[in-house]
Amino acid sequence: MGKYSPLRSYLMAQAGERVPMSFSDIEKLLGERLPASKQYPAWWSNNPSNNPMTKEWLAAGFQTESVNIAGEKLVFRRSPQGTAGGQAGEGGSGRRSGFMEDKVGFKNAPDMSGKSQDYIVPPRGGDPLFGCMAGTLTLLPDVDYTAPADPDWGKVYDD
Repeated sequence: MGKYSPLRSYLMAQAGERVPMSFSDIEKLLGERLPASKQYPAWWSNNPSNNPMTKEWLAAGFQTESVNIAGEKLVFRRSPQGTAGGQAGEGGSGRRSGFMEDKVGFKNAPDMSGKSQDYIVPPRGGDPLFGCMAGTLTLLPDVDYTAPADPDWGKVYDD
């Protein structure tokens, strides 16, 4: 039994579609404080390779939504497919799913060393390479990706 297993048990016992919780509610349930990374939206994303706690709520058949970092509260929503495991995507970020994103799933299978690893299941009827990069890119919240990497680069054309 892992340290985040009480969260899975609690969520599985809930009958409703949505389970609102505060960070302190989760800490009481776990019997210990959440890690400092709770302050980052990525901690609450529904990517199964994100952190050990994510796997627990996904295994219970829930996804995060309406994550309020400043208010330290969130809502666990029962996964649309109604089964454990969750879907790829960033349900906790409040954005809508992209092209076929809600169709890509994750399954657990042993790798060559016998350890369990998540792997991506492509959508039925889709290209087998679709989604092979899902969950491999993380955009940092405080970085302006539209700013030039080297502001002096534009001066090449001023000569």
